[in-house]
Amino acid sequence: MENNQQLIAECIERAQQWLSPSFDEETRKEVQAMIDAEDKTPLVEAFYRDLEFGTGGLRGIMGPGTNRMNKYIVGMATQGFANYILKAFPGKKCSVVVGHDCRNNGRMFAETVANIFSANGIKVYLFESLRPTPEISYAIRHLGCQAGVNVTASHNPREYNGYKAYWDDGAQVLTPHDVGIIAEVNKVTIDDVKFEGDKELIIPIGGEMDWDYIQAVKEAMVDQDVILRNKDLNIVYSPMHGTGRVIIPMALRSWGFQNIHVVPEQMVIDGNFPTVVSPNPENAEAMTLGMKLGTKLNADLVIASDPDADRLAIVCRNDKGEWVIINGNQTCMMFSWYIIANKKKLGQLKGNEFLVKTIVTTEVIAEIAKKNEVELLDCYTGFKWIANEIRTNEPAKKYIGGGEESFGFLPYDKVRDKDSPASICLICEIAAWAKDHGKTLYDLLLDIYLEYGFSFEHTINVVRPGKSGADEIKQMMEDFRSNPPRELAGQKIVLAKDFQKLEARDAEGRVTKLDMPAQSNVLQWFCENGNKVSVRPSGTEPKIKFYLEIKDQMKCRDCYEPCCERARQTIEQLKKELGLD
Repeated sequence: MENNQQLIAECIERAQQWLSPSFDEETRKEVQAMIDAEDKTPLVEAFYRDLEFGTGGLRGIMGPGTNRMNKYIVGMATQGFANYILKAFPGKKCSVVVGHDCRNNGRMFAETVANIFSANGIKVYLFESLRPTPEISYAIRHLGCQAGVNVTASHNPREYNGYKAYWDDGAQVLTPHDVGIIAEVNKVTIDDVKFEGDKELIIPIGGEMDWDYIQAVKEAMVDQDVILRNKDLNIVYSPMHGTGRVIIPMALRSWGFQNIHVVPEQMVIDGNFPTVVSPNPENAEAMTLGMKLGTKLNADLVIASDPDADRLAIVCRNDKGEWVIINGNQTCMMFSWYIIANKKKLGQLKGNEFLVKTIVTTEVIAEIAKKNEVELLDCYTGFKWIANEIRTNEPAKKYIGGGEESFGFLPYDKVRDKDSPASICLICEIAAWAKDHGKTLYDLLLDIYLEYGFSFEHTINVVRPGKSGADEIKQMMEDFRSNPPRELAGQKIVLAKDFQKLEARDAEGRVTKLDMPAQSNVLQWFCENGNKVSVRPSGTEPKIKFYLEIKDQMKCRDCYEPCCERARQTIEQLKKELGLD
């Protein structure tokens, strides 16, 4: 942490406001200790800014401070959110849904949120215990609520918690609502927060909503006959200590699958996630226990959901019988192919259907959609943007699926967020279809590459925590924007997109406008051979992300590994050129 005396003085001044009687004794003691400490780094990290809504809402490390997740920051955010809801729906009896996942302090935060909403005269449907994020989204729509909150930090490390704000369509808030909520939150002082709830306005919900949600999930099913023929598909499932344990085994049984095994150690609800380094399905380590049980039981596939059960992970066997993790791009690609191919075969496509993917997700999906004459829409990273495309295009067009590279997919339109219960049920249907044809999911993956072109994706996360890290990330983006590369890994850049300027520039220097609903701090470069590089700071974590997509010609099934190896070599070259080695 740089020795910035002015910044330290400002943080001390902000911290001293937390020594008032408005804050509990324990909080005051912790803040005073940070003020008195010789090392002011923890103080600065806790107070140098206010937590802001990003692509996933409010998210941060738990602890005292304006830049931390605690009941006071949650309280002020909720008071501001309540004020905004009441302004947005004047004269209406408003209601909200509130839920939480398995994280430490999750129940306390959820009850705090419920109390504040109710104290402001807003009816609260509070889930009786932890529930998946997509079920909160479903409940908002199902109950006709004006908004909702889910207390979750998704797949972040154990020290994090978060706050996802939803609007009346069940999607996370977008402009102008996110900006409006922040404006209201910024007006709120701790003394404005109505912490004392009105119990008459807090309605517990649980089992009945679970039933309704599971029935809705069945609408993602494409071909039940395939499932009935393969009802004994050998499935191993893990909720990674989180909310999927409540819903996903029941949902799988409701689809007709009868041979479901769970990873017992990870069925235990625990916000410390004792069996994994990080509860992130993007990390192979998190799947170790599932694969171990899958080997013991000779399972066909191993699946998992992250703590709030919006993301999924899939492990299947390759042609050597070894476990292979299907990455997020491949997952999204496989869903897209299956939905299109089998809905077409069953006569379920009427010609007005559309798919959605994020701009950093594999372009193979674009080839699948193009060849099958299905419209594909590109949007920004974050599922609220996919929800925005659904809202914008329905009912004139029919949404049939959408996803992103970070292990999230939504295969139906009853929810407006990533939905691992529905996606897990559907991937098991896809595995059943493959088995029906004498194949595995791995075989299907190779079939798609052979027909639509090979692609290898790799994401690099450059983590830079704290204020100095935020400044470094900002400078990196400014450097790339002012001095963009002309070629990457020996390939000429033929198209460069700057989503902050909403401009695209081709190899001849011609500039066209990008048709997007808002600006976003993202840069993309497309090479003459189809390679794609995308750069964006994360909206929810202290890091900048580089998304690399490498193209190649895959002429036979045996060419897959050589293609992967050439792609890895290209990635190493790109890392050097981008200063990431």
